[in-house]
Order: sequence, then C-alpha cells, then structure tokens
Amino acid sequence: MRPPTIRDVADRAGVSKSLVSLVLRGSDQVRPEKREAVLRAVRELGYRPNTAARSLSERRTRTVGVLLNDLRNPWFVDMLDGLNSLLHDNGLHMLLADARLNRRTGQDPAGPLLDLGVDGLVVVGTLPDPAALGTVVERMPVVVAAAREPVPPGVDVVAGDDERGARLVAEHLIGLGHRRIAHIAGYGAVGELRSRSFEATLREHGLADEAVVEPSDMTEEGGYRTTVRLLSRPERPTAVFAVNDIAAIGALSAAEELGLRVPRDLSVVGYDNTSIARLRHVWLTTVDNTSHEVGRRAARCLLDRFEGAGEAGQIHLAVPALEIRGTTAAPGATEYV
Repeated sequence: MRPPTIRDVADRAGVSKSLVSLVLRGSDQVRPEKREAVLRAVRELGYRPNTAARSLSERRTRTVGVLLNDLRNPWFVDMLDGLNSLLHDNGLHMLLADARLNRRTGQDPAGPLLDLGVDGLVVVGTLPDPAALGTVVERMPVVVAAAREPVPPGVDVVAGDDERGARLVAEHLIGLGHRRIAHIAGYGAVGELRSRSFEATLREHGLADEAVVEPSDMTEEGGYRTTVRLLSRPERPTAVFAVNDIAAIGALSAAEELGLRVPRDLSVVGYDNTSIARLRHVWLTTVDNTSHEVGRRAARCLLDRFEGAGEAGQIHLAVPALEIRGTTAAPGATEYV
C-alpha cells in the first residue's frame, strides 16, 4: 500500500491541503476544532510529512550540525542534552559528527554535515584550526561551545568561565592548608586558561615556588601517568588539581596503586562535574562547569543567529561552582570534608 499523503489527511479531516500544512507547521492561525480534526486524521492514517519535499519548498532542512571534538568526554553528554532540548523545542533536529574521526580519515571535519545541508553548525570542544570555520560562516550561522580559541568574526562562543573555576579550586585547596599543590594541565585555550589561573592564584598567596604544573592529554591514562610522576618527586604534592574529571580518575587510580589514601594522604580535584564525579564510590570534588546551561546557551545563540545574521560574534561565559565532595581534606586529615 502507498503511504498516506497530505491530500489523504485533508480528505479525512474535511479541510483543504493548505490548512493541513498550516497545522503541521504549528501555525496559530487555525481554529481549535479544525486543528484537532487534522491531528486526528494524521494519527488515524499514520501520516508522516515528507521532510525532503518540505526542505525543498522552504529551502531549509530544519537540522543543526553538531561537530564534536571528543566523544569520550562525558561532560559533552550533558552539554548536548541542553543543546538538543532547546533545538527540539524549536522544531530543529541535531545531526552529530565526530571531528576526531573525520580528521583521522582525512576528511574535512565539517564536510559531512555541510553535504547534508544543515541550517547551522555548533562546534563543540577544541578544534586544531578554528580559522577553518571562516568559509563555513559565509554559508550558515556557526556557534562554538566549550572552547576558547580565537574564532572568525560573526561566530558566537559559549563556554564556562575557566579562569574563575580554576581559582575556586586553588583557593579551596589553599584554604584547607595545602601548600604543595600540583596541576595536571590540559591543552588548547581552555587548558591554558585553567593553568594560568591556577598559577596566578598560588602566586597571590605566596606559593609560586610550590606550584607544579605537568602537561597531560586530558585522558584517564594521562592523568594516571602524570600523577605517578608527581608522586615520585622527593617533595610530593599533598593535593592534585586535574584539568578534567577523567584525568582526576586517573589520579585516584595512581594514588591507590601507590598505597596513598584519598583524601588523607592526597586530595584530588577534578573539573566538569560529570556523571563520573557523582558516582558514590568516587564522590569527586570538582568544578561544576554548567554543561547543560552551556548547551542551552549555544542553542539560543544559534536560534538568534537564524533571526538576525550578520551581527558581531560575542563570548558568553557561564558561571562555574565548586562541588566539594569526598576527595579533598586538610593535609593528613582522617575525616572527609
């Protein structure tokens, strides 16, 4: 049997095809009883709109491309939930592409999304060459989320306030009495902002000579290996601030393997407040980087771009908060803070 058409819906509801189209587009120009008749006919017939045909007539696909730099980071799950919820409320669908995989296979990271004719693009996470977005901006609205690299004109950036978040961590650990504090650093502009703020805060408290910054790749394995090196120093740190929760998990594993108890022998702080940090047997002190809010703000910026393209790009920073849990305490403390 052939699938039902918009003509079948109109005949069943006793209305015109144009009125059915108005109902399907969510127009408020239709009387309630007519709307209900159309929706009832849609349900009874199992009608599904021809998205391709509508895209051709409207010159829009009602899809938003999301280019994600790292599928392994659970922080992005909450961010995408905030992004997608607002897009969905506005009749838009999200198409996801893995930028890391596309680069490994030699593809233009955004190429597959552009080929599908998306109406706009949200770039999530650090990209190696943000300037490459310049040609994309000429074709459609672009928003960058969770990254702080320079972007072409007309691109909005939505992220957490990384400098403020790192300061919260440093002041928390200093307030507990820690003096030898190490930082497992990350890469890109976000990693640099967190490291710079951490070092500046320790300097303000006269602890510049005690600060140790070790680079890592922001993975669990990287956090583990970096922590093993840190804890092998003659004057080992009493606290470790990891650039993200995943690296912090690696730090916890290293401490356990070396026979150290957390937080009595070593305090550990992560960043991002992911679902991993909230697991009861982990219960990690971390910075809540408002992932859901960043996602919703990114969606709002894109929706605003659809309405008024051509305005100058802006940087929108969400305010972080420190979530104090069971992995930080005063040096040598026997109870959790």
